[in-house]
Amino acid sequence: MALSSLPEPPAGSESSTSDDPGPVVEWSGLPDPVRGRLAELAAEAVGALPKVDVPQQLRAVARFAPAKRARLGGSAIIACLRDVPGFRTAVVQWCRDHKPAALDLGGDDPVTVAAAAVLLGEETAVHYLELVSRRASDSSLRAERDAAVNRLRKVEAELERVKTELASSSGAADSVRAEGEVELERLRKRLREQGARLRAAKDAAAAAEAAAETIRAEANAELAVLTEQRDRDRERAENERARAARAEADAEIARQSAREARQADEVRLALLVDTLDGAVTGLRRELALGGGGPRPADLVRGATAAQGVVGRVEDPAALERLLALPAVHVVVDGYNVTKTGYAELSLADQRDRLIRQLASLAARTSAEVTLVFDGAGVVAVPVTAPRGVRVLFSDPGVLADDVIKALVTAEPEGRPVVVVTSDRAVADAVRRRGAHPVPSAVLLARLGRV
Repeated sequence: MALSSLPEPPAGSESSTSDDPGPVVEWSGLPDPVRGRLAELAAEAVGALPKVDVPQQLRAVARFAPAKRARLGGSAIIACLRDVPGFRTAVVQWCRDHKPAALDLGGDDPVTVAAAAVLLGEETAVHYLELVSRRASDSSLRAERDAAVNRLRKVEAELERVKTELASSSGAADSVRAEGEVELERLRKRLREQGARLRAAKDAAAAAEAAAETIRAEANAELAVLTEQRDRDRERAENERARAARAEADAEIARQSAREARQADEVRLALLVDTLDGAVTGLRRELALGGGGPRPADLVRGATAAQGVVGRVEDPAALERLLALPAVHVVVDGYNVTKTGYAELSLADQRDRLIRQLASLAARTSAEVTLVFDGAGVVAVPVTAPRGVRVLFSDPGVLADDVIKALVTAEPEGRPVVVVTSDRAVADAVRRRGAHPVPSAVLLARLGRV
C-alpha cells in the first residue's frame, strides 16, 4: 500500500535553521496499531540491550519471556520511550543494527512508517499518525457499514418470509374465524344455562349460610361459657400449686435449718467434750503431782487470786505453749500474715507458701488450723487444701475479719482458740470473746523453724 495519501509536511519543515520545532507528537494519543508496534519493537530490543541502557522500571519487564513483554509491560515500555531519551536512542540503534526495515520511512505499511517516524523523532511523525488514525477510522466505518448492510439483507429476507407466511395463513384465519363464531354461540348457550343453575345454587348457599350462622352463634356462646369455666379451674389449680410449692419450700428451709442447727450443736458438743476431756486430764495430772486439798498459800487473807485474763502473745515460746493445749484451734488471718512476711510475692504464691507452712505446723502440733483469706479479686481458688489445714475465702461483700470473728464466736466456751493477726481491731474483738491474739510476726518466726 503506497503512502500517496499522506498529507504534505508544512512548508519550511525541512529547514534545520527554523525556530519552529514543528508539531509535537502526543504519546498519550497514539493510535493503537502504532502503540502496539512501538511496544513490540522496544520489547524485543529490551531483551538484547545492555543493562545500563534499560531503565530501572523496565528491568523486571526485561526478565519476561519475549512473547509476554509487549503484552504485560506495554504501558511501561511506551512510558519509557516517551520519557527516557537515552532508552529511545538505544532502541533506535538496536533497530538499525538488527531490524533496519522497521526504521524505513519509505515503506508501504503506514503503521510501520508512523512508528519509525515517532522513534526517530521526525517532524512528519504527526502527519503519519494522522494518516494511520484516519485509515483506522475509515476501516472501522467500512466494517460498520458492511455489518449494517448484512443486517439489512437479513431483515429483508425475514420480511419476505413473514409476508409469505401471512399470505398462506389468511385463508386458515377465515376458516378459524367461522369455526370460532359457531363455538362462541354454543358457549353462550351453555353460559346461560350455567347462570340459571348458579342463581339456584346461590339461593341454597344463602339459606345454608344463615343456618350455619345460627349454629355458629350458639357454639360461640357455649364455647365462651366453657372457656370461662376452664380459666377459673386453671387459676384455682395454679393457686393450689403455688401454695403447695411455697409450703414445700418452707418445709425444705425448715428441714435445712434444723439440719444445720443440729450439725452445729453436734460440732460444738464434740469440741466441748474434747475440751473438757483435756481439762480433766490436765487437772488429774496436777492433782496427782501436788496431792489433794488446799495449800497454805491458798488460805492467806488480804489477797485475791488473779482471774484468767487473756493477754497478747509476744514471742514464739508463748505461741508454742498455746499450740500444746489440747483441742486448740488456730485461726489465721491469711493476707495479714503473708503481707507481713513475703509481700513481694504474688497473692497466689503468698497463699500457696503459707498453706504449705501451716500444713507442716499442723502435722507437728496436731492443732486444728483454719486459714481465712479475703475472697474479693480471687480468680482461682485452690480445689483442695493440704491435710490438717482448712482454707476459707470470704464471700462477696464479706470481709475476712468478720469471718474470723464468726469463727471465734462459733466455738464453745472453754475451748482454747488462737487468732493470728496484726490487725488491732480484730485482736481486740477476739480477745473479748476469750481467744488468744498472736501477732503475725510471732507466727512467722515459729514457721521459720518448721
